[in-house]
Amino acid sequence: METVALVTGATRGIGLEVARQLGQRGMRVIVTARDEARAAIAAETLAAEDLLATAMAVDVASADSVRRLATRLESEVGALDVLVNNAAVSGQLLETASTADLKAARELLDANVLGAWRMTQALLPLLRRSEHPRIVNVSSGAGSHGDAELGLTTSGGTAASYGVSKAALNALTVKLAAELAGTGILVNAVCPGLTATAPGMEEMGARPVADGAGSVVWAAVLDDDGPSGGFYRDGAPLPW
Repeated sequence: METVALVTGATRGIGLEVARQLGQRGMRVIVTARDEARAAIAAETLAAEDLLATAMAVDVASADSVRRLATRLESEVGALDVLVNNAAVSGQLLETASTADLKAARELLDANVLGAWRMTQALLPLLRRSEHPRIVNVSSGAGSHGDAELGLTTSGGTAASYGVSKAALNALTVKLAAELAGTGILVNAVCPGLTATAPGMEEMGARPVADGAGSVVWAAVLDDDGPSGGFYRDGAPLPW
């Protein structure tokens, strides 16, 4: 029986590489994006590598779009083993809490926090059918008190909306894990670290995309006795 993984925001960067690495492990990967045409290009890239990939559209900030995806997944696939909530908005790097555009902040929170929440609620019925269900929320050290470089207290409080959203995503992870304890569904947040998702970033100290994605994949393929409700990077717990 095939194992099915769904990755949001999977057309480039960490999302695409997570889909690739899960596909290399023999999973059927549902590659999603707001634009199905873009998702199809990503799926074709993976298919050219002899990986089993299917494109589907979803806007995680839209309840109607998420419901349509859940209905399509039920009809066309009928199963889900791994949900990777990767889709996110990065926001403004120099934004501070006191000067933030709250309309933009609301939209960012809707995507980064409620998006993962919507996806999880909608796809839980499918995940409950799996023998080894996993939910991975792609978070960031920006939502941590313990990250010396990117954390909540660094850089004069900049990237405020993004940091708040990732701290909230970590909290959502804990709440879901507590609720689902004993069901076999493992829920964890993962920071991929500063990753070279744009040209020139490796020269600035960012690590290869494959390494950041591998950090996420670790949580997607945990053994049944693995942890749940934690925040990790490369399999090591992070404070938050």
